[in-house]
Amino acid sequence: MSPVNAPPHEHGRHPGTVAEVFWAFLKLGLTAFGGPVAHLGYFREAFVERRKWLDDAAYADLMALCQFLPGPASSQVGMALGLQRAGLAGLVAAWTAFTLPSALLLVAFAWGVTALGDVSEAGWIHGLKAAAVAVVAHAVLGMAKTLTPDAKRATIAVLSLVVVLLVPGALAQVAAMVAAGFAGFFWLRTPIMSEEPASAQSLAPAPAPVPASTFAVRVPRALAVACLGAYAAILAAVLTVLPLLAHATGNLALTLFTVFARAGSLVFGGGHVVLPLLEADTVQTGLVSESAFLAGYGAAQAVPGPLFTFAAYLGGIAGSPGNEPTAPGINLVGAAIALLAIFLPAALLVVGTLPFWSQLRRAPRAQRVLAGVNAGVVGLLAAALYTPVFTSGITSPLSLALAAVAFVALHRWRTPAWAVVIAAGIAGWLLL
Repeated sequence: MSPVNAPPHEHGRHPGTVAEVFWAFLKLGLTAFGGPVAHLGYFREAFVERRKWLDDAAYADLMALCQFLPGPASSQVGMALGLQRAGLAGLVAAWTAFTLPSALLLVAFAWGVTALGDVSEAGWIHGLKAAAVAVVAHAVLGMAKTLTPDAKRATIAVLSLVVVLLVPGALAQVAAMVAAGFAGFFWLRTPIMSEEPASAQSLAPAPAPVPASTFAVRVPRALAVACLGAYAAILAAVLTVLPLLAHATGNLALTLFTVFARAGSLVFGGGHVVLPLLEADTVQTGLVSESAFLAGYGAAQAVPGPLFTFAAYLGGIAGSPGNEPTAPGINLVGAAIALLAIFLPAALLVVGTLPFWSQLRRAPRAQRVLAGVNAGVVGLLAAALYTPVFTSGITSPLSLALAAVAFVALHRWRTPAWAVVIAAGIAGWLLL
């Protein structure tokens, strides 16, 4: 039995304190650049090697769980570590400390964008948009290699791409993911998932397991079932009742909760994959201008912490559908609603699934569905690479050249994304 799959009744006294969890994750929230795979590496060094909160086998199992769930994988691993160390308060402390620094930086950036007024033609904005082209292209390529390694999964990805390009909108994207899951269930008959995801294999070599007490599951099954029920209720609401209610009332807070809770509930793969859903629900509905969306997405690459904090930026600058945000100044309440809404489903799923992971991970049908969904999100991200990222980010030969240079820096020179984005912004300011 692997450590994370210890008997679910072991929910006694927690081995750490909330303060210990908060300060450990605050350091990471201030310094963890590089995206979710890099974050998982930082977590391993901090909590497996240095603090020894768990062993490599348990950490690999946690990563496998969070790759399986919708939501931001690295943040969910952090939530699970905080939960194990100091209970539900530890989960909140881990999320807050890891998320708040980047969220505050992006809210500050949002204030700067609105204070400056119309910056759509500024050179540095063009530089950030060109960098976004390189970052998303790099993500699509990497995910395609991992998640569509054979003809069937590549076909699922392409079909998802076609659906999303021909039928724009958030509902089409949700339908594409559901169809990809069905395709995986009925079409991917052979074993298609390794015991651990690629990121787990690369970050966590498999030493001999240590006693299961290194990561006992301390979540009562009753609490887990309640959290799964809450997740299901939120998902049902954001897909049915809440969009209609938000449209009828014109309430911005309700609209933001619906948009960002839906994205957090449905996005498999985390990170860049959230881009198409958020673009469909904010840019295409008029909540955020396309230029401001891409500028914020570029800025999100240059700050530490999870990419999902992009939600705080969007919530801060969002206006009523069809209207521009009020400038100068931002909607701090909107930023908080968007941030909490996009992470809430992830937290509920971590608490809800942890006691049942040992059974779930061995279910071949669940593995096939997940493989189909993962292939589908490659197609969704490829569609987002075309529009709005490429169509808005490449406006001249110089912007194409800047995007190409940024892509080579990311893909071949392994330059950190934050450094590429800052350099692109400066180059755009000087050249575009």
